[in-house]
Amino acid sequence: MKITHFLPLLILLLAIRPVYGGLQAQTGKPFDLLKDDITQVLPPLKVILDSALAYSPELKFSNLQLKINKGNLHTEQAQWSQNLGVQANIGYGTFDYIYNNTLGGTTPANYTTRQSQYQYGVGGFFRLPFYDIANRRNSINIAKNQIAQAQTLIETQQNLVREQVIKQYYDMVSMQRQLMIQSKYLETARINMQMAEKSFTSGTITVDEYSRVSEIEARTESEYESIKVNFLSAYKTLEVMVGMNFNLNNENQ
Repeated sequence: MKITHFLPLLILLLAIRPVYGGLQAQTGKPFDLLKDDITQVLPPLKVILDSALAYSPELKFSNLQLKINKGNLHTEQAQWSQNLGVQANIGYGTFDYIYNNTLGGTTPANYTTRQSQYQYGVGGFFRLPFYDIANRRNSINIAKNQIAQAQTLIETQQNLVREQVIKQYYDMVSMQRQLMIQSKYLETARINMQMAEKSFTSGTITVDEYSRVSEIEARTESEYESIKVNFLSAYKTLEVMVGMNFNLNNENQ
């Protein structure tokens, strides 16, 4: 296999290493889901898109189909050569030969000889199938159109992969920011709950007020957990789409 086949993967790995691995070395601390910006830790979006395009099973299938279609075109273009050819044969054996000679109107006896020898023959042939001639241009055009169709499908799938990855990437970024905001709401709700518990114990607030604060705290925590689950789902989905494990520390905090 030629080394040029590995160049796209090598470029991708070299692009990821300084951005992702280097940032981890500089910070020297695990990723904090509620404080750090995830876009500063993940590889650049361009690298993620390139990885998704290289990983996509649909694109791999379409590229294989394109190669098949190109092979079919070459076959159609060379189809005419089957009507031209050279034939050769050679054999070895023992052959009987009968000789006679007529002299003066009399017929002498036949003479028979036996010889062992090689026999060979060489010849060429040319066929002119009118159907193949009439249909040749149409067959080649069909093969060319199949190639163009496969190329168009690949371009369409590439655009679709880019759109899906971009949407998934920014959905994940948005969910992390929502999670940061919701964590602040949850922190405030918990502080209010602690104060309400003290006030309720000391008798300065009613049961209804205590219940209201407790309900707010429970609802805020439920919303926080829901956003967190959505974020982790979006994060894992993006990993699957691009065929890359981002390996963020403390991602489940």
